[in-house]
Amino acid sequence: MTMLTVLDTAALLRSYDNVLILTHVRPDGDTVGCAAGLCAGLRALGKRAFLLPNPGLTDSTQPYFAPFAASIDFMPDKVVSTDIATTGLFPENALPYAGCVDLAIDHHPSFERFGRHNLVRPEAAACGEVLYDVLAALGPITPEMALALYVAVSTDTGCFSYANTTAHTHAVAAALLRTGIDYKTVNKVFFRTKTRKRMQLEGAMLSGAEFYDHERIAILSVPLSLMARLDATESDAEELSSLGGQIAGVDCAITMRELRADVWKLSVRTGERVNATAVCQQLGGGGHAAAAGCTIQAPWAEAKARILAAIAQLVPDCAM
Repeated sequence: MTMLTVLDTAALLRSYDNVLILTHVRPDGDTVGCAAGLCAGLRALGKRAFLLPNPGLTDSTQPYFAPFAASIDFMPDKVVSTDIATTGLFPENALPYAGCVDLAIDHHPSFERFGRHNLVRPEAAACGEVLYDVLAALGPITPEMALALYVAVSTDTGCFSYANTTAHTHAVAAALLRTGIDYKTVNKVFFRTKTRKRMQLEGAMLSGAEFYDHERIAILSVPLSLMARLDATESDAEELSSLGGQIAGVDCAITMRELRADVWKLSVRTGERVNATAVCQQLGGGGHAAAAGCTIQAPWAEAKARILAAIAQLVPDCAM
């Protein structure tokens, strides 16, 4: 399991052909944008490259993925993953590749180095930053690559508003904009447009929110019953985890999304007081210091109690 530099990775990719690129379960803009940008970059080098279809795509991510989707009969010679910290985040159709990833590119501190070769930069705000550096080492960044990478970088930084955003993040974004991409549409779709059902979801989550630790911890829940009552789709529920952190005084926002009966996906967004990754690692998850997740199979009350206990164990001044 070799660890690579950016230049090592670029050289390795030059030797690849017939490449299949994997994205993670419940794909966000970063994994999709990285995969699409890499695929476009490999094709610009004359390589055959495709993305493994992902059943979790939403209306906002589908347009960037669709032009590169593999046919069911595509047989790869090389497999690359983008923005995936662990094989536990592989979609079901990617599980056959769990033991044979040739190159894994990621930016999560909890990255498990599951690839034969690995490139990880935990200091990067988005995996899209890492992919930009790799693709720039391979040749000119085309508008097709740049648009996908802008989706990756902008979505993983909350349109450059999250604390993980750095000077390098802005420098990458500026370089991408100089290619002439339609960044305005990306910003409109991902950050300034909500469906009516999405707004109803947010209203229900906020009205049912629970607060702990002198109201510094907020828990917002999205049970299956709420999704059914509003007839909401995955597109309506995209990036709900950012909502709790907008509440004044809250420095630890937990969004509990029920995936199946009594199976809860917890998304934790924190300030400096709470290390989200350390909390989620206690429950089998991981991520970044300020944004992490885990999955708990238990009734809602038990799942809530377990995440609160994990926080209390790690945060000295936590008062439940």
